[in-house]
Amino acid sequence: MTTNGWLQISFYLVALLALAKPLGGYMARVYEGQPIWLDRLLGSVERAIYRLCGIREQNEMGWKEYGMATLLFSAAGFLFLYALQRLQGYLPLNPAGFGAVPPELAFNTATSFVTNTNWQAYGGETTMSYLTQMLGLTVQNFVSAATGMAVLVALIRGLARKSAETIGNFWVDLVRTTLYILLPLSVIFSLVLVSQGMVQTFSDYQKVKLLQPVSYDQPVSDASGQPVLDEKGQPKTEKVTVTEQVLALGPAASQVAIKQLGTNGGGFFNVNSAHPFENPTPFSNFLELLAILLIPAALCYTFGKMVGDTRQGWAILAAMTIVLVVFVWGAYWAESAGNPLIAKMGVDQTLSNVQPGGNMEGKEVRFGLANSVLWASATTAASNGSVNSMHDSYTPLGGLVPLFLMQFGEVIFGGVGSGLYGMLVFAIIAVFVAGLMVGRTPEYLGKKIEAYEMKMASLLILIMPIIVLGLTAVASVTATGRASIFNPGPHGFSEILYAYSSMGNNNGSAFAGFGANTPFYNLTGGVAMLVARFWWIIPTLALAGSLARKKAVPAGLGTLPTHTPLFIVLLIGTVVLVGALTFIPALALGPIVEQIVMIQGVHP
Repeated sequence: MTTNGWLQISFYLVALLALAKPLGGYMARVYEGQPIWLDRLLGSVERAIYRLCGIREQNEMGWKEYGMATLLFSAAGFLFLYALQRLQGYLPLNPAGFGAVPPELAFNTATSFVTNTNWQAYGGETTMSYLTQMLGLTVQNFVSAATGMAVLVALIRGLARKSAETIGNFWVDLVRTTLYILLPLSVIFSLVLVSQGMVQTFSDYQKVKLLQPVSYDQPVSDASGQPVLDEKGQPKTEKVTVTEQVLALGPAASQVAIKQLGTNGGGFFNVNSAHPFENPTPFSNFLELLAILLIPAALCYTFGKMVGDTRQGWAILAAMTIVLVVFVWGAYWAESAGNPLIAKMGVDQTLSNVQPGGNMEGKEVRFGLANSVLWASATTAASNGSVNSMHDSYTPLGGLVPLFLMQFGEVIFGGVGSGLYGMLVFAIIAVFVAGLMVGRTPEYLGKKIEAYEMKMASLLILIMPIIVLGLTAVASVTATGRASIFNPGPHGFSEILYAYSSMGNNNGSAFAGFGANTPFYNLTGGVAMLVARFWWIIPTLALAGSLARKKAVPAGLGTLPTHTPLFIVLLIGTVVLVGALTFIPALALGPIVEQIVMIQGVHP
């Protein structure tokens, strides 16, 4: 760890927190229907959308109608994206001539982008046409993010309203989120990224001459594809010299902007934001990293404004930030320590006076350790999943950080909307635990938390561990699941656990050392993503409807203040304790035992 590295991390956190209030205040005005300066430019577009779709913006919905609209809209998006992938070979804007995406992969990808997961079992530049990337994936990046934010706003209304039967209009929330928040931010961000050298073009892939030709030995095969043997019975090879390279291009900047702002994370290229065309400069790296947590952080202030007490939002944001800083420190420490197995071989892991050492495997030298571990922590604290380094190459404890952050339920910032409504569920559980301690009915923001609310909250925190641990167990004990694992021992188990933790929390990142593009992982992963998304949304909306119908209870001497340092500690403790009790046994079988093996200096 270096002073320079900590200064970069500190500057990032200061910039993030400084932007939370202005953006959060703006979003509160959007959702409350107050005048905003974009009304003059986009107001006519909004009204035209309502007329075209037959939306009556004044007609609000109960939680069941709101939930049904959410499900129907997501189902329509899934069917459209699946069909687009299967038909892309017949459609325009396909300069590389890609054919249909296989059925299982198309199902997994459609599920992934509709659920805001963006798990990618494919390489974008070798699988998806420009049209599929734009009309399919980028559009879902907008509307899946807007869906999560709409559900959050419905829950906030449930907390803010008194004796109400409705929680808003899903279609209005969806349109206003996309039109006034996500679209303007993405346009501005795209232009900035293009200025840094990110590609945004419809041109064909380009062939360029290599500055230094590369030669290698290639096995010789006969007409049937069988290897040709020499006189000694060994496979025959021939020397091949490569003098040119094909550069994949495409409209990347427009997708990268919304992938980060909407905590989607799906890369236009296979290696995501480690690719120089997707993350060309240190400045673009900082901006993309800032965009990952920008809206989740600002929504905390939006929450405080909409419930009439900004201290509530700051308390939630403080809890999230404290947990993130602790885990960033843990990852930075683990990666800075380097790999003792490499040190024992006499290999110097020191890079320079600026980068004094550490585990640089799988990391871009242009970003270094600090920006790599900060990105890995932020992308898994949020349900983003984009990467600028390969998490599979981290040290065991360094890799445990992004894994454990996901297993908290993606509530440490989390996805846009989904992270905060998940954290609010934990806040309800925290006040319930506090109520048990003093023997009185708990309250949160003037609403009594009773049996129904706790049933919904309990359902929410139980769904994710069941799907993650259940599918990890199935994959670990079946031949089909183990067939894709290329690393034996505890690391192979960590790869399975990471995969289902990622898909079961709508994250999308991976320990990419195993074969994910198989019918088994495509189908089971698709199920995990659907359950993680919609089995959270429906109980959350049910909770919103129940809270909206309640009367406000005046604060008394026994009321627990939910904006104080004491409550922040209680909330952090609830999140960490639930995550630890649920996943520590599984983590002990993977990264923890792998760290012990590494320290002992033996190979598993």
